[in-house]
Amino acid sequence: MGVPAFFRWLSRKYASIIVHCVEEKGKECNGVRIPVDTTKPNPNEVEFDNLYLDMNGIIHPCTHPEDKAAPKNEDEMMVAIFEYIDRLFNIVRPRRVLYMAIDGVAPRAKMNQQRSRRFRASKEGVELVDEKNRIREEILARGGYLPPEEIKERFDSNCITPGTEFMDNLAKCLRYYVADRVSNDPGWRNVTVFLSDASVPGEGEHKIMDYIRRQRAQPNHDPNTHHCLCGADADLIMLGLATHEPNFTIIREEFKPNKPRPCALCGQIGHEIKDCQGTAREKQGEHDEFADSMPVSEQEFIFIRLCVLREYLARELTMASLPFPFDFERSIDDWVFMCFFVGNDFLPHLPSLEIREGAIDRLVNIYKDVVHKTGGYLTENGFVNLERVELIMQAVGVAEDNIFKKRKEDDEGFKRRMKEKRKRMKRGPAYMTTGQFAPQALGRRDRPEAVQNARHQAYDMRMQSREQHNKSSAGPSDSTDSKGLKRKADDSDSEPEPEDNVRLWEEGWKQRYYKTKFDVDVTDEDFRRKVVKSYVEGLCWVLRYYYQGCASWKWYFPFHYAPFASDFKDIKGMFTEFEKGTKPFKPLEQLMGVFPAASGNFLPPTWRSLMSSPDSSIIDFYPDDFAIDLNGKKYAWQGVALLPFVDERRLRAALADVYPDLTPEEVKRNSLGSDVLFLGKSHPLFDFIQELYRTESLEVTNPETLICSVYWERGNREPWRPQLGFNPNRQQAHLDQSGFRLNELSPGCQYPKRSKNDKYFKNKYFSLFEPATQKFRSMGLTFYFLFLFF
Repeated sequence: MGVPAFFRWLSRKYASIIVHCVEEKGKECNGVRIPVDTTKPNPNEVEFDNLYLDMNGIIHPCTHPEDKAAPKNEDEMMVAIFEYIDRLFNIVRPRRVLYMAIDGVAPRAKMNQQRSRRFRASKEGVELVDEKNRIREEILARGGYLPPEEIKERFDSNCITPGTEFMDNLAKCLRYYVADRVSNDPGWRNVTVFLSDASVPGEGEHKIMDYIRRQRAQPNHDPNTHHCLCGADADLIMLGLATHEPNFTIIREEFKPNKPRPCALCGQIGHEIKDCQGTAREKQGEHDEFADSMPVSEQEFIFIRLCVLREYLARELTMASLPFPFDFERSIDDWVFMCFFVGNDFLPHLPSLEIREGAIDRLVNIYKDVVHKTGGYLTENGFVNLERVELIMQAVGVAEDNIFKKRKEDDEGFKRRMKEKRKRMKRGPAYMTTGQFAPQALGRRDRPEAVQNARHQAYDMRMQSREQHNKSSAGPSDSTDSKGLKRKADDSDSEPEPEDNVRLWEEGWKQRYYKTKFDVDVTDEDFRRKVVKSYVEGLCWVLRYYYQGCASWKWYFPFHYAPFASDFKDIKGMFTEFEKGTKPFKPLEQLMGVFPAASGNFLPPTWRSLMSSPDSSIIDFYPDDFAIDLNGKKYAWQGVALLPFVDERRLRAALADVYPDLTPEEVKRNSLGSDVLFLGKSHPLFDFIQELYRTESLEVTNPETLICSVYWERGNREPWRPQLGFNPNRQQAHLDQSGFRLNELSPGCQYPKRSKNDKYFKNKYFSLFEPATQKFRSMGLTFYFLFLFF
């Protein structure tokens, strides 16, 4: 989801980081489409080595687009996803690696946000159906026209969650898609393709970051590697900076506000469902041949150049006369850390810090003032120095009262300006010219009437303007309008303001905040320290997550609201270390933790009953309705969904009784998988890996289900074992065939015997999949090698 308003603020302040992508289009000759040759130099004049796709940012707009007709079935959705990836590959043209990562089971800290979004989506879907039925009845009752309602099953976007049948089908389709492209597209043949589907634990962008960190740790890593990451989340910018790679670019769709959307009732463009009047649709074309087509412009892409952003930050963060040596890379880490205070996917933002109010600039200025006193940087290698962070928070806390008062003044000024604007729009122009000077609609072929007497025309215009001015100055009083109807004291267009019981701009705001949000008195110091302690743990967890990986799969922030900056006192000893050896949820367990009861159809029947049965021991986890606290915001989507937190122990205890009911297919979907590696025959690594399958001493019993696995695994206190191609001493290994022996691989692997006459060997490609019973090893990776023969 990212950080709201962060990208808008960043692109306005550092405008040069944005460049538009140059996209070469395919040609058509004699009715035959000629695809783009991606082996040619990149038209953007930059050659990228690695392309990383955060697939969830592709899956959502392809399955339920907002600006065009939705796909009719699952097949059309898959084709749309394939075409989207083809466009990105055509623009970026990676030369070494393509890494596609789908969100897998997320850490518990992220699951709370996923739960909130899915419950909201379900609630908003029900409310939309009710509103459509109500407005439809009103329009038909007054004689309006509406097209017949289509009986169409609504696509539930909640199915885009690990463990569902949809995600399992998507993984199979992507495996087919990659195999086809590597086989037939010259631009793909020498590219190493990784597919990390929804069965692999972790968020997509963080699986990508984990891969980049591992590559940087290799002795033969090329520091000039040019990375390109595709995704719309603003936190990808901070993740890209956290890699410290000098050549890092983000590609994303260009945001165009106020894009036309069709009305959900009549299907016409130009109004929303609440403004639908039920008028007949105008004929599109001479014979209404364009009736089913929507005017959709193809989405354009932009590059965010993090190398340019690093130059901006170098100028802004450079400080002279420091009591310690200045290190730009360390200051980048501190800047990323300070951005956590204005919002992220795991912690609510501090009440006094809003990006729209210049919160990041304020934090940077405080940081540059305080850093002389801290004696060093705030972070180091993913660890936080809490004593130094406290100085930053106390400086923000001193200004909190003034921040809240200025926020109120700015809000009142904005409302006043909008009210005056609405009045001007209602009043209309002072006069409307006629004849040759009259405004004409664009596209009209008839010419305006010529002016017969220019002097008389100019005189009439002046007199009309004067009469209009006299009428407005001596018009009806404020209490009645021109028709004699009584007017309200305020502007009739003004929307009702949500009630704000906290009133942060008035004295006693801290007392009202804790009483309203937490239902405790501000004098309860123990509770306030408990909230602050959890928030401090969250800051340490998020920074570790960005720089080292998931420190704990079960940690989460157990409150809906954040403390104030002024509450951060004596925080030095509030955090020690996270619990070791935690493991992620299984896919179906995560579905039970994030799905509302309305999406229970994606779960097995006995599991589904736990969501709706009155006798269920966890029925309180799935409320039919819930409150949304606007928390000082204007729109419901900006508010806080007040949902109960899921108790992991109670959930697992309830699921223990229904686990035996799973079918073999559901057991397979509920298992944790590993990355899949795709290589073409022309790839330099192909001969090395092919040698694994040419040993005559081992026989195959069932070649369809056997795999050759190479593990990355970590013990309780041991570092990660090296990846394929490096021995345990971290020395570069020779990848020639003579230097490789099968007995050097992990014990327990089964190696299929291949011969030149083997029917599997002769196929265009064959795939080897892991048995569903294999256990997930402590954050380990298993590579499936899918070999492609041409």
